[in-house]
Amino acid sequence: MSLFIGLGNPGSKYQSTRHNLGQNVILNLFQLLGLTPKSHPKLLAHIAQSGHFYAYTTTYMNESGISAQKIVNFYKIPSAGLYLIHDDLDLPVGEWRLQFGRGPAGHKGVESVVSHLGSQDFWRFRLGIGHPRDSSNPGLPVEDYVLMPFTPPEQVLIEAVIAKIITEIKNLHQS
Repeated sequence: MSLFIGLGNPGSKYQSTRHNLGQNVILNLFQLLGLTPKSHPKLLAHIAQSGHFYAYTTTYMNESGISAQKIVNFYKIPSAGLYLIHDDLDLPVGEWRLQFGRGPAGHKGVESVVSHLGSQDFWRFRLGIGHPRDSSNPGLPVEDYVLMPFTPPEQVLIEAVIAKIITEIKNLHQS
């Protein structure tokens, strides 16, 4: 049994931001699979199941580990069955990587998950959002950059990468 968790911030204010990319993948997956997520206040998440578990946290990004730990423990998910889906400043917009056992590399949400699980031995879908130093506003603080929406040309790339990630998740189900 696998668990796919999309990281992000709660509330409509953050929905279309770079930092909510992981959560948006899960929301797209719910829609594509025709799943209706259920709110689980004790687990601090919205969760649906279709062979595997799919969730997005209701905590703020920097507290993602609280929810991840609750879900993993409740459903008894082995670490090799956990897949975090999150934004990544170190990859250009539209690029992604699937990696196992990689450290947080400064991502506060991933740091929280590693801290609460006591391990980094899980899978990560790292989705590129670019870095402000490479943007039209290179002096913009990272904290502000991740809370910005994508530009229209970037949004085209993001929609394509979300489709690729969903295909990859579906392929993982078949293997």
